[in-house]
Parts: sequence; structure tokens; C-alpha cells
Amino acid sequence: MHEKSRIRARRVDHLAKWLISLGGLLVIASVILILLLITETTLPLFSTPKAEIFAKFLLPKEPAQEVLGLGVDEYLETGFFIDRQGVFNFFENQQGLATDQHSTTPPSEDAELLAVERFGRMQFGLLWTDGTLTLERVAFQPFFDEENNNRRTIRHKVVRDALLSYQGEGNPVRSLGRVSSEGRQTRVDQQPDGTLAIAQTIITETLFGDSEEETFREIVDPQRPLAAIVLNSQGTELYAGTIDGHLLRWSLAEAGEAEQLDDLQAFADGRAITALTLVFGDYSLAVGDDKGQVTTWFPVRVEENSAQKHLQRIHDLSTHDAGVVALRPSLRDKSLLSLGGDGFLHLDHMTSERHLLDLGNHVPIVDYAFTTRSDSIIALTEEFRVIVWKLDNPHPEVSWGTLFGKIWYEGYDEPAYVWQSSSGNDDFEPKLSLTPLIFGTLKGTFYAMLFAVPLALFGAIYTSQFCRPRMRGLIKPAIEVMAAIPTVIIGFLAALWLAPIIEQSLGAVFLSIILVPAGLMIAIMAWQVLRRNQPLRTIERGYEFLAIIPVLILCVAVAAVLGPALENLLFAGDLKQWLFEEVGTRYDPRNCIVIAFAMGFAVIPIIFTIAEDSLSNVPPALKAASLACGASRWQTVWRVILPSASPGIFAGTMIGFGRAVGETMIVLMATGNTAIMDLSIFNGMRPLSANIAVEIPEAPHGGTLYRTLFLSAVVLFLMTFVVNTAAEVIRQRLRKKYGRF
Repeated sequence: MHEKSRIRARRVDHLAKWLISLGGLLVIASVILILLLITETTLPLFSTPKAEIFAKFLLPKEPAQEVLGLGVDEYLETGFFIDRQGVFNFFENQQGLATDQHSTTPPSEDAELLAVERFGRMQFGLLWTDGTLTLERVAFQPFFDEENNNRRTIRHKVVRDALLSYQGEGNPVRSLGRVSSEGRQTRVDQQPDGTLAIAQTIITETLFGDSEEETFREIVDPQRPLAAIVLNSQGTELYAGTIDGHLLRWSLAEAGEAEQLDDLQAFADGRAITALTLVFGDYSLAVGDDKGQVTTWFPVRVEENSAQKHLQRIHDLSTHDAGVVALRPSLRDKSLLSLGGDGFLHLDHMTSERHLLDLGNHVPIVDYAFTTRSDSIIALTEEFRVIVWKLDNPHPEVSWGTLFGKIWYEGYDEPAYVWQSSSGNDDFEPKLSLTPLIFGTLKGTFYAMLFAVPLALFGAIYTSQFCRPRMRGLIKPAIEVMAAIPTVIIGFLAALWLAPIIEQSLGAVFLSIILVPAGLMIAIMAWQVLRRNQPLRTIERGYEFLAIIPVLILCVAVAAVLGPALENLLFAGDLKQWLFEEVGTRYDPRNCIVIAFAMGFAVIPIIFTIAEDSLSNVPPALKAASLACGASRWQTVWRVILPSASPGIFAGTMIGFGRAVGETMIVLMATGNTAIMDLSIFNGMRPLSANIAVEIPEAPHGGTLYRTLFLSAVVLFLMTFVVNTAAEVIRQRLRKKYGRF
């Protein structure tokens, strides 16, 4: 070769070396950057909640022990307190300067305010000295003053929703009132003698446009000294806690009939229950006791298929150093704000059982309130100093337990792994367990590999070791072309063509699983007799599959004919119904059988190609030496060729596994996308990749669901990384072990 040509070749080789190295480094850098990006989006899920003091000031009016209620608007611009005269005193939250006052109309001239109960969204129950209970609602409305350069201000309004009279003797100890969405008014009074007076007024409209009122009254004797009572927002369920540690529950759904549902000893040591409230959604009951512990309870079905539910202790939250004085629920999620006797506030999330924040200072807090957005807290100290905190707590419902462990959700009879990100009502609690998604990923991959690996490996062995070179030149490119078929086409055909066929001929499918292997074994045994004829021996030299094809077609045809008959004979003509009634397995038309065929079809070309190349690249001298020593062709393949090619075969299988793990379109279209944990091949599943595709378009940017989907992408990345790393380690060991060949 000419010297200039050699120099040019070396330069080209040197340049190619650097370009290839640079390309490899760029690929590695890109993968690392992708991992860093999705990890960065995920990390805020586990950030520590923070509370920043927004303002601190003395009340603008010296109430002299007259503060009975406290609140703040959702814009964190104005707050208010309720004094003994029933006046709502508003002030701005920067300097604490008074803005305006709104006086409620007393029910009678001599009536004075006794107590205030806060419930719902800026709603208050005002109990007066004459026994009357008024339900007041505070409304905030932004206003732009055109006469003052469109300056934005907040207008305040106090609206009376109901006035509920009292028919008992003496002032009640506690009073609760609610107005349901249908207009039914409910009032519950704890009377001085310990009984509960329940009054319900139903307002109905006649055909002539008039309204009629009907009031039902009932006295309930709990037979225990009550320490706290709470009523749900619709006035249909009443809860009570006693001094000796009992929890009681009544249903008020039927007017005039208070049905007692529960009377149970909440704590074995008989500790007193000091505070009750209903968590957002009115399903779970938060209980505070005199030992400072906060627990949550909700009704659970005690017997399977029973309609009766009884209260059960579900979650244990943080513990105060002194008894619990008051509880306030968030109006946005399942968070709970509790006040201890030491004057400190604890913020916890019920479902995740995370203790989020401790709030307070050296001056004990006596009253407090959430904003309706639950992003701020206003508190009042003993010195009549107001403290306003801004909360940074975007993902309180997320913990390692809620993401990967069993959680006891509201409405469930036991802890479970659940993925359910959305619902139709506002008080829905998102359930974001990744465990059923990881399970679905591995389940779909398992059944796909169970179908694909044997076919791909046996096909690679036959093509590389037994097939004629001419036939090999046709078969291998044909299978490799299968990899070019778009997965969306495979998923489309699996969902709309294959799934109905399998559903209509399920018995024939299972019968073919038995007949095809049996038919092949019988054909092989018969062939041992037929091959004695010299003309038939020529088929063995690379054309064996020609003799197998008719056998396969015949077995499938027999299964198709006999399948319905056997289904009628053994399963009363409906195998799916028999599976449901006798085995307890529900047949989903889009199930893992469909996935096994569809995703296996997509994985086979990768495994086949790599395995066939590895088998074909085994040195011919090894094969010739084995045959020369008297080994048969199959013995040579089993004892010599396969061990030598095992590193490549294993690598191809692992690459196919990674391909199946990350598959999206096929599983998205060909499964029911149900996030259930069931190994049954008759059910569908929801893998991580399909879940991301389904959920990400509807996930609010920066929200908990959005970041959890990025976390699932991290989990998927780590799964493939671990599998590939383990595969490479095993491949290197196999290569080292069989390198002597």
C-alpha cells in the first residue's frame, strides 16, 4: 500500500476512534441528564414542610377575654375575631389595623353570645344565652374601586343561614347545628342532665309553591358522661366521646329516628376523649385524648359481605406533651391541625401518618384556624397576640409508606395497595401506590417472556445449526423485519382483532396449548419410524420444519373443532362463567393472554437475532471436533454450541426483557389498564410505562400526581438499570467460564 494511503487510513481511523468515543460519551451524558431531570422533578415530593411567620401583632381591639372565634380569608389579607357581643371584627393582616365590623342580630334583646363553633368553610354556630343557635357564614369578595384607581380591596359580609330555636330547659352545655344541601335543618344539644336533644326540621315545597315545615324531636340518653360531640356537614351522623374513653355514633339519616351504630371502648386504659372532629370528607373521625394522642377512626365492615360497619382505629398521629384541647381539619386534604394543652400546634396528615410541623412559641396558643386553602394558619395567644403562618406543604399525602406500602384508605375494609389518582368528588383522597404498577410491569413482562423466549431461542438454534444456508437467508431477515412493525399497530390488532378471537374461543386456546406439544411429540416418535425410508431422510437436512407445519396446523384445527364441544361438556358452555363461579376469577377480555401474544410478538425479533448471531459465531472448529468425536448434531448443540454462545444468548434475553419492561403502546391498548395485584392470566394490569402515558396529560404541572409520575419514571429507569447491570455481570461470568472454548 502506498505510504500516503496508509497515513490517510491512520488519520481516518484516529478520527473515527475519537468520533465514536465522543458519541458514546454523549449517549452516556444524555442518559445521566435524563435521570437527573426526572429525579429533580421527583425530589420535591419528599421535601420537608415549612412554616414562615407572615405577620405577628396585637389585636386592634382589647377584647378582654371576649374572643370566641377566629378566622382569616383565603387571600391572607384580612382576618377577624368574634367577640362576646356577636360582632365580627375584621382587621388587615400586615399591621393588624382594624378595618370594619359586622354585628349579627341577636335572637332577642337580652341575648348574649355564649359559645362559637366553627365548621365547614367560614361557617360558625353561635349559641346565645336564650338557647337559640344561629348559623352564620362569612363571605369574602375581592372588589376593585374604580374611583380609587381600581384599587383592590376585600369586602366582608356576614350571612345568616339559619336560626334554630331551643325547646329544652336551661342553657345547653354544647350545641351543634347544620343545614344540609336539601335544606334540612339539624340541631343537637348536649343538655345539663347529660342527654342529647336532637331536633330536625324538614322543609318541603307543595305543588302550589308554598313551603311546609315539619319538625322532629328526640331525646337520646348516651348513659355516659360526654366530653365532646361532633356532627357531620349534612347533619346525618352524630359522634360523641366520653370521659371514660368511649366512642358513640348515631345515624340521623331518618328524621326523628336516631339509630345508635356504635358504642365502643376506644382505649383500653380508659383515657378521656377531649376533642373530636371530622376529617375532610366527613368519613374519618379524628379523636384527641387527655394523654395528648391524636388518632383517626372510620367505619369498617366487620364481616365479609355484611352491610354493617363499625368504627375502628385506623391511624395514629403525633402525640402532644399535654392533653389535646382542640382539633381542626384541613378543607383541602386529609391534614389535621391539633392544639395541645401546652399551647403548641401539631400538623399531621392522616393517611400518610406524617408529622409535618410543630407550631407555637413560649406564649401558649388558645385559638387557631386554617384558611380555606389550608395554606396558612392564624392563631391567637393568651396575650391576645395574633400570629399568621404561611405554609409550604405541597405534598403532605406522600411518604414511602403510601408509595410502596399497604395503606388503609377510607372506605376499605383492610390495608391495600391501590393506585387511583382521580375521582368525581372534591373530597376524594388520591391513592398513589406504585406497588401495583411495578407488579403490573413485571406481570406483563413475565407472560410476554414466557411466550417469546422459548420460541425465539428454539428458532435461533434451528436456524443457526440445522437450517440450510439458503433457508436461513430467508428466515432471519423475515423475523428481523418483524421488529420494524410499529408497536401501535401490534397493540391495535391485539385489542380489536386478537382479543375478541381469544374471548370467543377460550376453550380452543387452552386445548391447543395441550394438543400442540402432544402432537409434536407424537409426530417426532412417528418420524423415527418413517425416517427409515431413504427419500424421507433428505428432509432432515435442513427442511424438518416442512414436516412440522402440517402437524401444527392439524393440532390447531382439532383444538378449534373440539374446544367448543369440550366447553359445552365440562363447563356448561361458558368457561368464563365457570371460572368466575368456581375459581373466583373474573375474565377480562383484555388480559395477559393477549399481552403474551402481542408483546411476545414484539420481543421475539430482538431475542432471536442476538441469539442466532451468538450461535452462528461459535468457531466451526468446536462443532467439527465434537462431531468427529462421535457426538450427534443435537449433542453437539447442547454440550458445545449452547455453552459457548450462552453469554450472547443471555444478553439477548435480557435486552428482550428490558424491551418488554419499557413497552408502552401494546400494553396501553391491549390491556384494561386496571391497577390490580393478581397473578391470574385472565386479568389485565397497569404497568408503569402505560400509567405514565395515561396519567401525564391530565396531571397538573408541579402537583403530587405529576411528580409521582416522574418518580415512576425513575423507578422504571432503575429497574432497567439493575436488570441490565445484573445481566452484564452474569454475561461476563459466563464469558469467563466458557472462554476456554
